[in-house]
Amino acid sequence: LLPWPLPQKLDELAPHHISVPSGSSIRLDYSEQPPILAVRLQELFGLAETPRIAGGRQVVKLHLLSPARRPVQVTQDLASFWRSTYAEVKKDLKGRYPKHYWPDDPLVAEATARAKPRGT
Repeated sequence: LLPWPLPQKLDELAPHHISVPSGSSIRLDYSEQPPILAVRLQELFGLAETPRIAGGRQVVKLHLLSPARRPVQVTQDLASFWRSTYAEVKKDLKGRYPKHYWPDDPLVAEATARAKPRGT
């Protein structure tokens, strides 16, 4: 019921979906504050900073999921997760999901929505 152009502005500031480095478009959950983006960990490889909405003013809360879509970590600071916690999480997930891609440096790795990136 918003007059034009407010619906477009609302979609820009509070999008329904966020595109991640794997190319997937992941739905945001606005039932909590801050909004939640539940995404498989491997789909964020190569992303250095936590996604933001509202013109960059609001950081989203990331629910990082295993390949089975179970939460393994919740964070609002993706850069810190890559630096400090990823190695532990990787060790655990690599044992449970050996066919999946677990790079040593997630910031330069290719993001994938598949078990392994294409060509590996």
